[in-house]
Amino acid sequence: MSVNKLLLYFFSISLTLLSLSEALAQKSRNELEREKKENLKKIKEAEKILVETESEKVVTLGQLKALNQQIKVRGQLIGSIAEEVSYLTSEIEEITIVIESLESDLEALKIEYASMIYAASKTRNGVNRLTFLFSASTFNQFLIRLQYLEQYAEMRKTQVEQIGKVKVALTTQKEVGVLKRKEQNSLLKEQVAENRKLQNLKGKQTGLVAELNKKQNQLSTELNSRKQSIKNLDNLIANLIKTEMSKNVSTTNVAELSASFEKNQAKLPWPVKTGFISSPFGKHPHPVLKGIEVENQGIDIQTQTGEMVKAVFGGEVVTKAFVPGMNNVVIIKHGEYYTLYAKLKRVNVSKGQKVAVSESIGEVFTDGDGISEVQFQVWRNQKKMDPSKWLVSNR
Repeated sequence: MSVNKLLLYFFSISLTLLSLSEALAQKSRNELEREKKENLKKIKEAEKILVETESEKVVTLGQLKALNQQIKVRGQLIGSIAEEVSYLTSEIEEITIVIESLESDLEALKIEYASMIYAASKTRNGVNRLTFLFSASTFNQFLIRLQYLEQYAEMRKTQVEQIGKVKVALTTQKEVGVLKRKEQNSLLKEQVAENRKLQNLKGKQTGLVAELNKKQNQLSTELNSRKQSIKNLDNLIANLIKTEMSKNVSTTNVAELSASFEKNQAKLPWPVKTGFISSPFGKHPHPVLKGIEVENQGIDIQTQTGEMVKAVFGGEVVTKAFVPGMNNVVIIKHGEYYTLYAKLKRVNVSKGQKVAVSESIGEVFTDGDGISEVQFQVWRNQKKMDPSKWLVSNR
């Protein structure tokens, strides 16, 4: 293979690898951009919820939870930005390698072209060309020499075209490199700004925890009251399920509905449009009271004032009740599964009513401290389940 063909081969391979690298990186960048947009959306939601909890001018656990969510999501945003910066750094390094390769190829092409021009200059008057042709000992040799001269002329033409292509590719990559560096600098500035906001939030968090520590007696009273409310709620759904199980026989419809519900694990829509899990399922430490554990039969979702609560799956309303501390409660049956929605201000469904997925069943209750929170539970017959594992992961 000639030097010229080798250069063309490596030039083609370089551009192919660069295109593939950019395609793969672009996919990752697109994913990171989408992640960043989602985090920015969550930050706005958390900011609005935090403002609502601060409207009553009192320090509350709901306020701390909203602040903790802000810190969590802003940390995720900073992580996304850091990954974007890392991808850009890799892209810039790859572009630098390609530019160096193209510059090397261009230099080699120019050297080879110069040697071709020098060789051609010796036959510029045409005499040497004719001498070369007619000094052939046979007619076949004459034809071969003529073909050689034609191919040589074509190679010179191709060489000029390739030099032009390499120059264009080189200019393009340099321009891309400049844009990538500008984008990287912009992201670095954004990262610094978000880190400052995060530090401010953490400072605010420290102050809020200090204020809440002064209200330990009040928090203990609230915790005991919540325990009693949870117990009453637990008794309500446990007795209901026991009754339903005793009067029901297994039918094809129940089995199909149960199977359909199971297939939607990690795919169910959230019962509210905005919000975050302010208290997870099971046992976990109290956010302020040291050495105290809180047990949750479901999850609490802190949301915005006036938010409508919706069914996460189609089914039948089997209970509509009022539980002190949990306000209005709705329980929906989905074959062997049950979903519970508590802390509702008002309910717009009735017992025995069939509801569809995402159908509104009521409005969230907002307490005197400006906290809007929904208690959401999932049961399979008499077994409590972690609702967060059933909801689509987008919060």
